[in-house]
Amino acid sequence: MTARELILGRLRAALAEPGTAPAEVPRDYRSAGSVAVDLDVLVHRLTDYRAAVHRCAEADVARIVDEVLGHRRVVVPPGLPRHWLPDSVTAVPDDNLTAERIAAVDGVVTAAAVAVAETGTIVLDAAPDQGRRIITLLPDVHVCVLRADQVVATVPDALARVDPHRPLTWISGPSATSDIELNRVEGVHGPRDLHVIITT
Repeated sequence: MTARELILGRLRAALAEPGTAPAEVPRDYRSAGSVAVDLDVLVHRLTDYRAAVHRCAEADVARIVDEVLGHRRVVVPPGLPRHWLPDSVTAVPDDNLTAERIAAVDGVVTAAAVAVAETGTIVLDAAPDQGRRIITLLPDVHVCVLRADQVVATVPDALARVDPHRPLTWISGPSATSDIELNRVEGVHGPRDLHVIITT
């Protein structure tokens, strides 16, 4: 039996009787933990997506934030570690800020829940150090701080770490879109610039 015949057979079986449960599809082709984590793969994917990646010790996070957002106003979620912010930035805590006030700041600094090396994806889950989804969509610059131990190899690994009942935001590079002639425009649906700080 060819793959085409198999798929069509499953479709016919599913459509034959209303209320009939679809055939079980094996999903054990790749399980969580089956691939080793390679931090360099994540860095390569992120830079390929035009994100800027900074690797440093946690004690140097404030220095990198200063280089990226120094002397500007940034919105911060309520649980963000304060030692990540240099004195040069003006922190605007998100206490249910309006969309207008969020859009008026220069950037946002958040943590992350997990990152997927294979796809170059960062996942936010609205935890106190990440905040509401809106604060990461309106500012022009997003600085996301990620610990090396939060990086997993594959999407199944990431799914095993997150709570599916939380609001999840999956980010793969800065916001971008292309028109029919493949002219790329960044910052249409979210931040124009994404900076990922990976701490070790």
